[in-house]
Amino acid sequence: MAESTGSVTQDGSKTQMRRASWRQIGPGIVVAATGVGAGDLVATLIAGSKFGYTLLWAAIIGCLVKISLAEATGRWHLATGRTMLDGWRSLGPWTTVYFGVYVVIWGFIYGATAMSSTALPLAALFPEVPGGLKTFAIAAGVIGLALVWFNRYAQFEKIMTVLIGIKFLIVVYVAIRVAPDLPAAFAGLAPILPDGSLLYTLGLIGGVGGTITMAAYGYWINSKGWTDISWLKMMRLDNRVAYLTTGVFVVAMLIIGAELLYASHLALASGDQGLLELGGILEQRFGPITAKLFLIGFCATSFSALVGVWHGVSLMFADFVERIQRGRKGVQENGVAEVAQGRREKSWPFRAYMLWLTFPPMGLLWLDQPFGLVLAYGVLGAFFMPFLALTLLWLLNSSRTPREWRNGLVSNGMLAGAGLLFLVLCVQQVRELPW
Repeated sequence: MAESTGSVTQDGSKTQMRRASWRQIGPGIVVAATGVGAGDLVATLIAGSKFGYTLLWAAIIGCLVKISLAEATGRWHLATGRTMLDGWRSLGPWTTVYFGVYVVIWGFIYGATAMSSTALPLAALFPEVPGGLKTFAIAAGVIGLALVWFNRYAQFEKIMTVLIGIKFLIVVYVAIRVAPDLPAAFAGLAPILPDGSLLYTLGLIGGVGGTITMAAYGYWINSKGWTDISWLKMMRLDNRVAYLTTGVFVVAMLIIGAELLYASHLALASGDQGLLELGGILEQRFGPITAKLFLIGFCATSFSALVGVWHGVSLMFADFVERIQRGRKGVQENGVAEVAQGRREKSWPFRAYMLWLTFPPMGLLWLDQPFGLVLAYGVLGAFFMPFLALTLLWLLNSSRTPREWRNGLVSNGMLAGAGLLFLVLCVQQVRELPW
């Protein structure tokens, strides 16, 4: 345990604040590994291919926005001893209905998306395997299920640390390999909007670094054993490391897009297929070893997102079912303690949701062109983030949160700005649907 230092007063009682220790960082690694999937890398890559380094500032602001959201989620869990589901439930029954419908539909679509995304680079690396994409997709889902089913949080965190280490080293290596133009990169820190870049800019700020998994961050810090406000400093250090890591990914992919594609006037396909195309370009420029390494990084990126969702969103679903069934409210009903002790990881709702993520979506793998599902996944993701930002704004400015730990001006400004940004992105996603 971290040493205690200093003291604060909360509702008349003294609380010893634990010293932040680099050795205890963990949930932030998990959220960074989960939040940055292949789709985020493609979005950043395409932004770099279209505008070079010009939107680098937007990617960095996006990381700051996500830091504020994750900090608010973690602070709610630590300051109140209540989970996000408990907080949402206190706002009225509409939140329970919203989350319940959302998590079931989203999980079905995400399961197929995550398995396919993990399978794409594996099918490219091993084209001789019978069944190709479908074989690897099914294997990815089953292996992800087994890794979460048979391990508790401590082992899960180690698995995610290995996966993020692989993709971190590979993406940074490729970014260095393409020889970044450092003066142009520093110039990209100036907030400039080129013609036609508004939607790409909003997408970079709002789209990289997680959607529903940001709400899972509070569950992961509880699973780590951080269950009260004395862990606030540790949580904040952990959260900053998470989005510093995310920022490195984003900047590295923007460099790759700017140097390999923008300078050569090359365009990539949208979606995960764009990463396969990039592998071909890397092979032409730097040889097969670099290309294969990139595909391995692509696979680690997709698989870490898959495993993280299988664990984190299943924890949220288990909390949701328990509160519906037994009317539990916060720490009085062992809501947080149960997460911290790992009991929820073995509960039937936790495992049922993992099965829902894994097996029913396999049927979608036989659709040759699941264009409608891809659109639905994008729209569903866009609908969750304004819900999270605006409900956090509500919860952390009300009597539900002890006065000392409510939002200040900076937190309110960041959450309000994030909520507005995500609403704009959500409306844009709906407008782009082929009505």
